[in-house]
Amino acid sequence: MTKAGRGARASVWLVDEGRRGGRRGRQPSGLDRERITEATVRLLDAEGLAKFSMRRLAAELNVTAMSVYWYVDTKDELLELALDAVFGELRRPDPDTGDWREQLRALAREHRSLLVRHPWMSPLVGTYLNIGPHSMEFSRAVQRVMRRSGLPAYRLTGAISAVFQFVYGYGTIEGHLFARAAGSGMSPDEYFQDSMRAVAESSDTAPDVIAESRAIMSARGGETVAEMLDRDFEFALDLLVAGIEAMVERD
Repeated sequence: MTKAGRGARASVWLVDEGRRGGRRGRQPSGLDRERITEATVRLLDAEGLAKFSMRRLAAELNVTAMSVYWYVDTKDELLELALDAVFGELRRPDPDTGDWREQLRALAREHRSLLVRHPWMSPLVGTYLNIGPHSMEFSRAVQRVMRRSGLPAYRLTGAISAVFQFVYGYGTIEGHLFARAAGSGMSPDEYFQDSMRAVAESSDTAPDVIAESRAIMSARGGETVAEMLDRDFEFALDLLVAGIEAMVERD
């Protein structure tokens, strides 16, 4: 196969079955893809996507960089493996029993939590095909739950997009907020209050905007950033579920 051909396939999951465990099986280093992937996830959680490198991973594993390349051809392949590995953390309800509304909410909450725990994954979701086994199992569960809503087949992808693109955006922003707070040595609440003060002092018009925002936030309720985020997420999710129900009735 030509290099262009390999590039066009653009997924570690589309390589030959024999390559998935490494070019020649286990090497003297004692590595395998599972161990390499686990170390990759640990590093990404600890240091973020920008600092990740094959050299840094090799040092974490106490091997040479060439040892890692026995199991993956590129850094992209490794990141794709890590992305699918964290999708394996998602708990999935039985999609064929129970109330579809609660099951959809449960899947949305799980996905949000995953994005917050692993803020590095959000840019990767839009980079790769997301056809690994764990990602596909999650997609299958979502589709089966949504089918039970009563929407006609031609509406399903739009409804799934409405819910899970909202979750993606919400979880991404939340995850980045918590990461910035941690990087500054503050709690999320301290970081939020510090940011609000900084914005209020930045111009003559900002205090009016901040005052209006504070009034809205006060009406919403919640003593902490986490509580405020939870309240907004749950209400937005309720709106989406109600919209799906309304569309079922309309159709």
